Amino acid sequence: MNAPDRFELFLLPDGVQKLTVTNDPRTPNTALIKFEREDHTLGNMLRAQLLQDPRVVFAAYKVEHPLFANFIMRLQTEDNYTPREALKNACYALIGKLNALDKSFSREWDIKSLLENDS
Repeated sequence: MNAPDRFELFLLPDGVQKLTVTNDPRTPNTALIKFEREDHTLGNMLRAQLLQDPRVVFAAYKVEHPLFANFIMRLQTEDNYTPREALKNACYALIGKLNALDKSFSREWDIKSLLENDS
């Protein structure tokens, strides 16, 4: 069919950058960030995390085409706070939250395994 192979949705081809950041000249402190080989999973998590930052004015993303795993995020911040800084802070916060989730899940899994072995 015309759909790409599944592995092509996640493997980054040679010479293609994961992120492409361009400043939007129409509004101050605004960047358009294109994410290659990513989908709604990352887009929605990043958007939600960015909107928790009080210095972020606007954060949204759109998927260009449903057959291709790419999305473009529009990010606007207050003065003296760049979109790059906001994105970097959101990524670090998400990594921390995912690490906490991993530890919590592992702990619960270990407890469940112990209870099953005692039975």
